[in-house]
Amino acid sequence: MSTSPVKTKIAASPYERLAALGITLPPPPPPIANFVTHVIEGNMLYLSGQGPRETDGFLHVGKVGAEVGVEDAYRHARLTGINLLAVMHDALGDLSRVKRVVKLLGMVNAVPGFLDHPNVINGCSDLFNDVFGEEVGQHARSAVGFGSLPGNITVEIEAIVALRD
Repeated sequence: MSTSPVKTKIAASPYERLAALGITLPPPPPPIANFVTHVIEGNMLYLSGQGPRETDGFLHVGKVGAEVGVEDAYRHARLTGINLLAVMHDALGDLSRVKRVVKLLGMVNAVPGFLDHPNVINGCSDLFNDVFGEEVGQHARSAVGFGSLPGNITVEIEAIVALRD
């Protein structure tokens, strides 16, 4: 019996990685006010803030640190990341055009005194690393608390992405 580690094939494309994670991209969520979901300027893609919207339109709401725990909020940030990926796919036609996830701004609808914002927004950061690999998916980030977010959603995340030439 061999004691060497089992080698597994690493999925080559973001779509193969999504499939390996069991994720199907939903249609991109529509804007909720007077703005667009994204802007491409030069080789940069700027993504408007997205929230934890399920494919059926259900939004996860509540104050993190009160009625919403860190583990649930982490899952909400991951779902928000999936929605950001859906917008990226819609904007670019191919996630392989992503050269680098440059920056995330993660906003947490938190109670005063809540201290675990980074662990909540890791839900999105971990997803991007899993989908794009660390070389492309690792990014600069801010994870901050807010007294409220639109519709009382638990998290909102926006992203800046560099594109391949």
